[in-house]
Amino acid sequence: MKNLFLSIVLFVVQFSIYTLRAQSYQVLEGEFSKSTILPKHHFGFYLYDLDSNKAVFGIKEDQHFTPASNTKTYTLYASLKHLGDSIAGIHYVERGDSLLFWGTGDPTFLHPKLDSRKVYDFLKNSNKKLFYVVQETSEPAYRNGWSIEDYQEYYQPEIAPFPIYGNVVKISSNGKGLVALPSYFDKNLGIRERIQRSFWVSRKLNSNQFEMSNLNVPRNYSTNKPFIWSDSLVVQLLQDTLRREVELLTKYDRPDDLKTIYSTSRNIVLREMMLPSDNFLAEHLNMLVSDKIYNGFYTDSLRNYMQNTYYNNFRDTIFLRDGSGLSTYNKITPRNMVDLLMAIKDEIPDENQRFLFFPAGGVDGTLKSAYSLDQGEPFVWAKTGTINSVHCQSGYIVSRSGKKYAFSFLNNNYAVPTSYIRREMVRIITFIRQNY
Repeated sequence: MKNLFLSIVLFVVQFSIYTLRAQSYQVLEGEFSKSTILPKHHFGFYLYDLDSNKAVFGIKEDQHFTPASNTKTYTLYASLKHLGDSIAGIHYVERGDSLLFWGTGDPTFLHPKLDSRKVYDFLKNSNKKLFYVVQETSEPAYRNGWSIEDYQEYYQPEIAPFPIYGNVVKISSNGKGLVALPSYFDKNLGIRERIQRSFWVSRKLNSNQFEMSNLNVPRNYSTNKPFIWSDSLVVQLLQDTLRREVELLTKYDRPDDLKTIYSTSRNIVLREMMLPSDNFLAEHLNMLVSDKIYNGFYTDSLRNYMQNTYYNNFRDTIFLRDGSGLSTYNKITPRNMVDLLMAIKDEIPDENQRFLFFPAGGVDGTLKSAYSLDQGEPFVWAKTGTINSVHCQSGYIVSRSGKKYAFSFLNNNYAVPTSYIRREMVRIITFIRQNY
C-alpha cells in the first residue's frame, strides 16, 4: 500500500507539472497569436528556464536566421575563453640598437575612448631604432558578405594587423573650415562642387581622398570616415604621432624570444563592443584571439576551431563568416543562441558580472530606450542586432517571480519599419517578465 500511495503522489506531482507547463506554453502562444506584425515575416523565438534547465517555449527555434550583431555574442565567448585580463598591444624583440615590433590586432592603439597609452609610451620612450614588421592575414580587410557600398560608413572600418585611431578619420569643423584627426589627412581634404546646397563629406572608393560638397561648413559639424589601411600608412601615422623615425620591415619571422606589451583591460573592450555594438572592436577581438592561438592572423581557421571545439555540441549547425555580424552570410538558430548564452553563463556564473557585458533594458547600450524599467529595475539584458530587414535580441530575463531565463528572438525579411518589430519584441519580453 505504501508503494502504491507513493506512486499515486508521484503521478499527481508529475501530472501537475505537465499541466502547468502546457498552460504556460498556451499562455505565451496566445501572446504571439495576438501579433499582426510577426506573421508577415520570418521570425523565431526560444525561451529556456535556467533554473530548471528546461525549454519553456519555442517557435521555429531550429530554423536558421541572419543574426546581425547577435554574432558579437560569439566573439564575446571566444574572447572570454582565450584572452587574459589585458589584451596584447604589440609583440617586440630587441636586436642590438633596434626594436622590432609586430601588431597583435589590438584595436585600442590611439583609439579615442580606449587607448591606455602603454604601447604609445613604450614606443615613444624607447632608445632603440623602431622597425614595424609587416604581417599577412588570411582574410581581406572586408570580411566575406560585407556591403561594399558601406565602405565609407563609420561602422565598417577596414580590419588590419595594426589598427590605429580606430582606422577612421574624424573630420570636424574648427570654426573656419574642416580639420582632420589625425592631422595627416588634412592635405587630403578637398572640394568637389561649390554649388551644392546641402553639406556632406565623402571618401573616394579607392583612395584616401576626402571631399566636401561646399565651403559652408555647418557649425559643430563632425563625422568619422574609415580610411584605406596599409602598412606604409601605419608607418607614416606612427612617425607623425611619435615624432620619431619608424622604418618598415617587410619580412621578419617572429623569433622565439618575442616579448609582449599589454594594453587595455579585456573586459573594458568587451563591454564597449557589446553595449554600443561596435563592429571594429568585434573583428579585432577575433584578430587578437587568432594571434593568441596561431601566432598569426588566421580568423577563418579560428571560426573553424571554435566550431569544432566548443560549438560541436550545440543543437543546430552554425554558419559564421565574421565576428561582428555585418556579413549577411552568417546563419544561426534561436536554439544556437540560447546554447551560447548557457555556455557564457557557465563561463561567468555570477549574473552581476555576466550582465555587465549585455545592454540592460531601460538603462544603457542599444536597449536604453527600448524598454522601461519594471518596478524600478531592469529585467532584460540582451545583445541586439540590426541590419537591413533584420532585427534580433538574445539574452537573459529575470521575471517578477525571480525566475531566470535565456531567450533568443530573431526577425528576418520584414517590410515594415524596424520600430514596429522592436515594439512587438518588447511587448512579449515584458509579458514574460510580468507573468512567468
